[in-house]
Amino acid sequence: MASSTNTPLPKQPHSNALSRRSFIAGTAAAFPMIVSSGVLARDGKPGANDRIVTGHIGVGGKGTSHLKGIQDNVGAVCDVDAVHAQNAAARFDRKIAIYSDYRELLDSKDIDAVVIATPDHWHGLMTVHACQAGKDVYVEKPACKYIEEGRAMVDAAKRYKRVIQVGSQGRHHPGAAVLRKFLQEGSIGRVTRVECWHNDNPVGGDPMNATTPPSNLDWDLWLGPAAGRAYNSDYCHRNFRWMLDLGGGQIRDRGAHVFNLVSWFLGLDRTGPTRVEASGKIPESGLWDCPTNFEVTYEFERPDLTIHWAQPGVQAADFQFGAVYHGTKGKTIVRGGDGRVFPDEQVVEFANANGMKYALPKGVPAHDLNLANWLDCIKSREQPVMDMESGHRVASMCILANLAYRLERPISWDAKRERIIDDEPANRLLGTPGRGQWRLPG
Repeated sequence: MASSTNTPLPKQPHSNALSRRSFIAGTAAAFPMIVSSGVLARDGKPGANDRIVTGHIGVGGKGTSHLKGIQDNVGAVCDVDAVHAQNAAARFDRKIAIYSDYRELLDSKDIDAVVIATPDHWHGLMTVHACQAGKDVYVEKPACKYIEEGRAMVDAAKRYKRVIQVGSQGRHHPGAAVLRKFLQEGSIGRVTRVECWHNDNPVGGDPMNATTPPSNLDWDLWLGPAAGRAYNSDYCHRNFRWMLDLGGGQIRDRGAHVFNLVSWFLGLDRTGPTRVEASGKIPESGLWDCPTNFEVTYEFERPDLTIHWAQPGVQAADFQFGAVYHGTKGKTIVRGGDGRVFPDEQVVEFANANGMKYALPKGVPAHDLNLANWLDCIKSREQPVMDMESGHRVASMCILANLAYRLERPISWDAKRERIIDDEPANRLLGTPGRGQWRLPG
């Protein structure tokens, strides 16, 4: 079904800007590295011109927390919903540039780095374009929607020498650092199995709710590379999460947080499973198509490990989601995994015995620490704790789960080549052709 367009795309602001045509064609023009904000003053403190100026793409929902987290750095906001953009800019007592088209924000020489908090289907294209434009990137989790898209993001970070942090703030929670040390020191022996639980995907949305988009929303630009469809308020804004082709359900939302910790604790950031099997129930009503009673089993060879994801699964503790790590000498239960990480009593005792903190400082959310790490790495040009390769590998676990469900058969996965073994029809689903002009550079 053809999509509708509410407002025309903004015109190019200046003739020597990085043009949309160069984005689409994937030109490899060299961009100068921005050094004014990345170089410290002589005494080791930021100088007058050392502030890293950030542009924020997607400023509803999670995007608002980023505005709070690094409010002194914010120089521009961008959203296809004019109300979101205006409300975001109104938070500040200084002039904030407002954009509706992210490409114009990327053209701005006043912006050093960008924070991308759009729906998932935009993460890949925006990140690649930002790297081409010489901007460092903070992109929300899950890092990518497709395997090939994630690899393109990794390649762009390397090619254009950009610092990319993925928004999996759990790695900056003190409880996660304690858990990692606890497990890596062999406190429960070698971990052989991880059981993850989460509440189920919701059922709902009204397929008959199609209507004209509100005047404040550029629906065609909201869709971008996603398949065209008529506007339905049950697709957005947060509800995109419950469509397989736009979000992908709980496994790609909080599941990305849970797997982020599993990957960090167990050294999986540069590898992947060898086999993925998934099952679920197709919703019997409503618009949203993410499965209920969703279960996924991942088998790894190096290390020898099984990870099981279940919705709702067996709730091992009094929390909506979490994981049980089973080792050869015991087990430990981790509640949460995003900005909330709660170890069990034995890990708390381990923390106290080793003089380690396991709770966040009062009033400091984990995502603020994640953003601060990103800004520090922009200055040092070091890799952040959740770099693009790590984010891609974690997102790949979520992607492969939904793909195995759609295929209705197990996947044998070559994690090095990032291909499904002996299944070319399935391999064609690892990427996306995009829509119209919204395609990854070839």
